[in-house]
Amino acid sequence: MSAPTVRLRRATPADAPLLRAWDEQPHVIDSAGADDRDDWDEQLARDVPWLEFLIAEADGVPVGALQVIDPAEEETHYWGACPPNLRAIDIWIGPPEWLGRGVGTQMMRLAIARCFADPAVAAILIDPLAENLRARRFYERLGFREVGPRRFGDDDCVVYRLDRA
Repeated sequence: MSAPTVRLRRATPADAPLLRAWDEQPHVIDSAGADDRDDWDEQLARDVPWLEFLIAEADGVPVGALQVIDPAEEETHYWGACPPNLRAIDIWIGPPEWLGRGVGTQMMRLAIARCFADPAVAAILIDPLAENLRARRFYERLGFREVGPRRFGDDDCVVYRLDRA
């Protein structure tokens, strides 16, 4: 079976119920860590220049979500002090039946291309849970290189970085 065609679209407030349902999936909970769940109604209503929420659709069916932020500008300073010209990505696939079908790879490739379409962006950061070896191998296959361990809130993570080629 060939992989479906994935495209990204901007998330809208109408996507909040879908994102809330995905937040309840065990595989999403396992990969998200101890951080509180987002208030999707509030998050999707925001329009700030440092944040972009995207929905991934596979052959027109919503299957995942992406969040792209500018970590230097992000208001909670989750990433700490960051230089300008970086982006950070969070990615998740909602319905479990879409796991292992190549959707995540396509989502990440599209997100990477989207980030690097801005010629000022020098690198992309990600922060999978340290115990999530599958995700870490996935990011390494995409070219991300380990920066090192870091604790974010209650979560032990490993920061990875993909520099502009």
